[in-house]
Amino acid sequence: MSIYLKKATRTAKSEETQTIEVVKNLLKDIVQRKETAVREMAAKFDKWNKDVIVSEEELERRIAPIPQNVRDDFQFAYDQVYGFALKQRESMKEFSVELFPGVRLGQRLIPCNCAGCYVPGGRFAHAASAIMSIATARAAGVPFVVACSPARDESGIDPYVLYAMSLCKPDVIMTLGGVQAIGAMAHGLFTGKAADIIVGPGNRYVAEAKRLLYGQIGIDVFAGPSESLVIADSSADPHLIAIDLTSQAEHGYDSPVWLITDSEEIATLVLEYMPKVISDLPNPEVAASAWRDYGEVILCSSPEEMAQVADELAVEHVQVMARDLNWWLSRLSNYGSLFLGESCTVAFGDKTSGTNHILPTKKAAKYSGGLSVGKFIKTVTYQKVDPEACLQIAAVTSRISRLEGMEGHARAADVRLRKYSPKN
Repeated sequence: MSIYLKKATRTAKSEETQTIEVVKNLLKDIVQRKETAVREMAAKFDKWNKDVIVSEEELERRIAPIPQNVRDDFQFAYDQVYGFALKQRESMKEFSVELFPGVRLGQRLIPCNCAGCYVPGGRFAHAASAIMSIATARAAGVPFVVACSPARDESGIDPYVLYAMSLCKPDVIMTLGGVQAIGAMAHGLFTGKAADIIVGPGNRYVAEAKRLLYGQIGIDVFAGPSESLVIADSSADPHLIAIDLTSQAEHGYDSPVWLITDSEEIATLVLEYMPKVISDLPNPEVAASAWRDYGEVILCSSPEEMAQVADELAVEHVQVMARDLNWWLSRLSNYGSLFLGESCTVAFGDKTSGTNHILPTKKAAKYSGGLSVGKFIKTVTYQKVDPEACLQIAAVTSRISRLEGMEGHARAADVRLRKYSPKN
């Protein structure tokens, strides 16, 4: 039976009631007053009173000072993410099949017409997030892509974020953040193109705006604070574990991190190292708060119990530092993305390895994966029935429909039986 050597004092749950009410009112205002409301919100929340749409001239001017070595790094990250997304697209297939003679069934893969990609602002310059969302939409074949990010200062969007956006070639870049960005993309404000799907991470207001609009638009995941779990046995390096847990705790004050281990020695050492590793950060307050309030250390009796606990938690990022990595790969089933071995840290997936870092949180990994090209593509079906095959299909349809009490369906089949019968 698992034992908590450190238990979270809080749960990663936003102030939901207040957030919902605030976001509902903002979205209602956007519906009523459209672009005027969005501009006022941009001025109030982001201190942005200038043009919403970033012009080509402005884009070139802002990214011109970026040095070549930085451009090369972003290009590497883009090549990895875009390349992996293209491979995902290639794995999806259209097909046509005849299971019964004369009845042709098929599947088509059709990209949505317009995607909105939100790139968060806040304490960090989330350049990698721009690549994760926009490049994936492009790999899926979306014909029109809108990208939004809030102004960082009076100059506009952070230049590194702007450059990462430009690498992915969205059709429009807008200097907008928060609920106003989500509302503008959902209703096609400033572009005339309403988004069919909106993707990308953000704060709790952004996440709630996407949730409330879901149904009118598609979204990637129901997002919460970033989460990370390390699974470690006695072969693991406890100092490395502490560093990796700290690296994920710095995402936010409410970012939960877990250690699951079957080694009491490893657990004890990690608990000892964590305060030291956190205090060594330039700005340790966020990670310290996340570890204090949301960090957990769970001691298990066996690898199987460790796997069971991990699958029940269904964490966004799961990192395995243990023997027999192939066993863990085949055994674990509930996670957003899996990182195998001590040489593979979650930070790689966040930035450059190639898999997408927009992933399910709050146990959504039990039923959903993260952002992929499939999120931008509709899997639709078609059928074609020859007159001869219609006789068999119509007869069975008619009988089943009457068993169900659906006379209208039965008559739609009956009329075809009469029309295509050899007697006619």
